[in-house]
Amino acid sequence: MTACESDLDQFPPNISSSNSLTDFGGVLNAAYFYQHSGVTPMAVMGDFRADNAFMEEEPYDEFDMFGPNLTVMEDQFFGPFYTGLYKSILSANSVIENSADATEVGEAKFLRALAYFKLVRVFGDVTVNLSSSPSLTDGSILVRQPASDVYNNVIIPDLQDAIAALSTNIINGRASKLAAQGMLGKVYMQRGDYSSAESQLSSVVSGAGGAGISLKDSFADIFGVENDLNSEIIYATQISSSISDEYGFSEFWSWSGGLDTKSLRPLDPSLVAAFDASPGDLRRAVTIDTSKMASPKFPQTGGPDHDWIELRLADVILLYAEARNENGASAAEVLALLDPIRDRAGLDPLDPGTISSQAAVRQAIADERRLELAFEGQRWFDLVRTGTVDSEMGQNIDNRYHIFPIPVSEVLASFEVITQNPGY
Repeated sequence: MTACESDLDQFPPNISSSNSLTDFGGVLNAAYFYQHSGVTPMAVMGDFRADNAFMEEEPYDEFDMFGPNLTVMEDQFFGPFYTGLYKSILSANSVIENSADATEVGEAKFLRALAYFKLVRVFGDVTVNLSSSPSLTDGSILVRQPASDVYNNVIIPDLQDAIAALSTNIINGRASKLAAQGMLGKVYMQRGDYSSAESQLSSVVSGAGGAGISLKDSFADIFGVENDLNSEIIYATQISSSISDEYGFSEFWSWSGGLDTKSLRPLDPSLVAAFDASPGDLRRAVTIDTSKMASPKFPQTGGPDHDWIELRLADVILLYAEARNENGASAAEVLALLDPIRDRAGLDPLDPGTISSQAAVRQAIADERRLELAFEGQRWFDLVRTGTVDSEMGQNIDNRYHIFPIPVSEVLASFEVITQNPGY
């Protein structure tokens, strides 16, 4: 007792009240953690809304009906997605406002941008909160902001700040400069700003090797728990069965694998036909099982520990090729970018003598993205951003249903300050 020079009765730095925190590592971890609730909903929206998979059981078949009744999916999909991402945003705001660690702030800005990017792609206009302690009495802060403003005032600036603050080194799978550049490139592609997209995506493609990022030799080696955070993964939401998250339903690997009774044979014949049109494609056996009419891409073994891939190098390369094509590069230049991906799939290079027009190259890239990224939550959002929903889905779909319904509980809890999307 006589040797002590300070008060022993102290609060650990991570359990202090919010206004006295000095260590924001735990708060940043919370921002990562709350992203989990968005994983399975995004996976289902990306593939089951599109022509890769479908629901069999009512009312889940509303995913394929493009009508007003999708609101019945709130509890399992839209509600957890919405609340989880806003919790991630709130934690990120606390780090951004208070942490003195530039890397922590950079990671928090990446996570906030990622959350808002997902929210605007799914819901369109959304509520914006950039404070760790928003007003509890001013309901006006709940008013949905135009998606264009969210992109210009939040998502793009946050990713630019993250690029400036983060290292190219990927440490324990956390956000990095490369992840921020790749995500910003994807954002610009979503916005149709192909010039800005090409610049960011080019930086990722050229800088990948120096950061230890490269295409896996075997397509199968990208997936499965034993391959989590492999050399092709630029950023993934890390998941562990030892840490319970807030999503209490079937996970993404269950849905694609036909392990949920709501869709025991989820594989859409349209995706089977797409692989039939690509004979010898080594991705087929990894992606589809026509005997079960399901996808083995994320195997049942170790399922609860599968990380969710947010961004991998092949995705970036295909986006880069798309941007180059939209910016007027020659067919030969653009199609050559696809060669490593096709070679890995056991396919010959595409012939620029046959696929020579910008439109033909555009379609070739879209077809490649479908086969490469099936069941990775990409397909529906690719169709929407490229304006090809009707042509690829084979029906005329009201563009009100290109986005999804705001959770009804949020509309009611805000006394309808938060409005519902038209058509729902």
